[in-house]
Amino acid sequence: MKKQIITTLAVLTLLAACQKKEAATETTTDTTIFRLDWEAMSTMLIRRMNIEPGEKILIVASPGRFDAMIPLLKEKIETSKGEYLGTISVDTGNWPEEWKSEFVNETANMSVEAMAEHFKGVDLAIMMPGATVTHAPYAAMQKVLQKGSGRTIHYHWAGAYSLDGALLPVSEEMDKVYQHALLNTDYRMISGLHQFFEEATRKSEIHVTTPLGTDIRFSIGDRPLTKQDGDASKGRTTYAKNLIDREIELPAGAVRVAPVEETVNGVIAFPDAEWAGKDVKGLMLTIKKGKIVDIKAKSGLDAVKEELRVAGSAGEWFREFALGFNPLLAIPRIGPRWIPYYGYGAGVVRLSLGDNSELGGKVTGGYVRWNFFTDATVSIGEMRIVVNGRMR
Repeated sequence: MKKQIITTLAVLTLLAACQKKEAATETTTDTTIFRLDWEAMSTMLIRRMNIEPGEKILIVASPGRFDAMIPLLKEKIETSKGEYLGTISVDTGNWPEEWKSEFVNETANMSVEAMAEHFKGVDLAIMMPGATVTHAPYAAMQKVLQKGSGRTIHYHWAGAYSLDGALLPVSEEMDKVYQHALLNTDYRMISGLHQFFEEATRKSEIHVTTPLGTDIRFSIGDRPLTKQDGDASKGRTTYAKNLIDREIELPAGAVRVAPVEETVNGVIAFPDAEWAGKDVKGLMLTIKKGKIVDIKAKSGLDAVKEELRVAGSAGEWFREFALGFNPLLAIPRIGPRWIPYYGYGAGVVRLSLGDNSELGGKVTGGYVRWNFFTDATVSIGEMRIVVNGRMR
């Protein structure tokens, strides 16, 4: 009992610090001309990698505004006694000569499968802004990860959404938020919160409610729980249990898990959003043992049914629960409200549908739909850790 009290007090202290940090960011104003700090950001990436001597490191990038970071990363990798393998451009028609090396030149005209074989000795690949799974080198590296080897840093600098879930283009304001989060996150605090969350949820049911009517419960059992705490070291891979464990997001902040399908029961009430390209309002999905058993909507019901029909069997299932913990990526309370970096901010919930195999779940089929909830209350057993979208 004493240990449990100490643990609870410790996490309450961390949550209070998290809320204090979030509040502090609300009043920050800066009228100076903003410029991305390439030196500071590249230094932080290297720090999070914790490179071991001899590690082979590849960069995958899209030529553009982040080009200035490539030579800085190369220099810092080599200073850390890592082996820089070169930088692959996802735009083969625009491949800066200074990025090239013998290793990356050999990938010309390779299939994804052949490239994956070529990458099998890569210890770490850095996915720079603009590189996505639709690009061959990105997809090839994922195949390497799926075989239980290597790791990647996802430095996407994307993933900004409106409150209705629509993807937003990155603006200067988003640059400021992302850079501040990358450079100033208390990674030890985030790690501590994630560890507490895992320990608590192994023992108790998770309950999520929202003012619109969401009321859903589930358990994670012994499912892998990915802690995106910014640790991109080789040591992290020693306990990696799935693909997502080997993909490290920077900025950091969320936990992700595929609950045991049979334990997922309840109702999800969705914010107004687009389904199959059409506006849908008042959507309510009833889920029983992880599977959608009833669909209701005030308008746009046919669009929801069409999207899920096209999705195939994967569209019938609950996929994933994710919860953001980073106070520096919280939804702004001053000015326009938006969801930073894939919902990694403190108090943001994702209740997703579809294929959860990359998370260690049983659902396959490829379809994935993320759904953001910014006013949720999240309880672990009798303890509420998020109330109306705010970390307690």
